[in-house]
Amino acid sequence: MAKEKETQKHTRDVRIVNRRARRDFEILEVLECGLQLTGTEVKSLRGGNAKIDEAHARLDKGQLYLVGATFGQYPQAAPGMQHDTLRDRKLLVHRSQLAKLESHVRQKGKTLIPLVMYFKRGWAKCEIGVAVGRRRYDKREAIKKRQQQRDIARELGRRRRS
Repeated sequence: MAKEKETQKHTRDVRIVNRRARRDFEILEVLECGLQLTGTEVKSLRGGNAKIDEAHARLDKGQLYLVGATFGQYPQAAPGMQHDTLRDRKLLVHRSQLAKLESHVRQKGKTLIPLVMYFKRGWAKCEIGVAVGRRRYDKREAIKKRQQQRDIARELGRRRRS
């Protein structure tokens, strides 16, 4: 049992995070999807050589695709075996989840943004967030709110020590 927990922890070590997503967008809902990748893409992702900062998800003909994600070349692979770094990758979701996402995307102003990519029990996973863009003043308010929360936590910590 302990070994099983260790292996699960070990497989989640590689995490590609979209840091801009939570700053530029307000995330309304999060969904975990599978990723359909080729062999060299998996190796590249395990090495942490991927970027999802400028990526988004798109619904096309009843399928969900990850567009704009960059998976770097895998250096140990032969030149003929390399993958295209910018190709659209299929995201694997259940049909009911796809219908729910489609209803969100049809609404004006909502989009699908990848938040995190990682491995779970050996399978490549991607968390997709239904997002609404933030305005500049919204970002400032969020920064103020975070700073106030930090100040409150800091003050509570001081009072507990005294």
